Amino acid sequence: MNIKSPSHRSGNEAKQHSSACERNKDPILQALSRFIPTDGLQTICLEISSGTGQHVVHFARHFPRTIWQPSEYDETLMSSISAYVTDSGLSNVRPPVGIDVTDDHRKWGHPDTTQPHSLDYIFNSNMMHITPYACTEGLFVNSGKLLKPNGLLFTYGPYAINGSITPESNKRFDAMLRHENLEFGLRDLQGQLIPLAARNGLSLVETIDLPANNKLLVWKNGPV
Repeated sequence: MNIKSPSHRSGNEAKQHSSACERNKDPILQALSRFIPTDGLQTICLEISSGTGQHVVHFARHFPRTIWQPSEYDETLMSSISAYVTDSGLSNVRPPVGIDVTDDHRKWGHPDTTQPHSLDYIFNSNMMHITPYACTEGLFVNSGKLLKPNGLLFTYGPYAINGSITPESNKRFDAMLRHENLEFGLRDLQGQLIPLAARNGLSLVETIDLPANNKLLVWKNGPV
């Protein structure tokens, strides 16, 4: 139930720090480890909405056979992502690129990560509920076009389930978001996301409960 937003700067002045990312990076990593191998053939993962950059370097360190491509729409976060990537010293993390997920992937201008059916994985955390629904639509539309057959989309955050939001803290969080912006709010898994995914060739294959009333949803490009 956390907004992925930087709370303060630490260390390298360019780096922004999110305490929420620091808390949830290991539970997410543990869940991802069920799906992303640490050896074998090289794979590639595009992270949509990388935020501060804390997640991408943490995951890249633990999944050395995966090339990680961070991306971000908010230009104020690009220097933070770059600083984390540079300081990590990792060879399997690329510099961040600017992406507007509501645009068709052909407009992104990054041929290494925008070729149809070229990606093994796409990862997105804590974006859907703090952006207009058009961003959620763009995420699923572009994922259906960019993922290889049977490639996986991972989405992390709080969700409504069958029109119900639990626990009470998530209800208050949803109300706060909608008060801030009527286009924000927790997305409903059955009412919105599963139908949206199906229209774009994606199927929900697993729902993993994680701390702080969040979930990691695993979507496959293809039938279950």
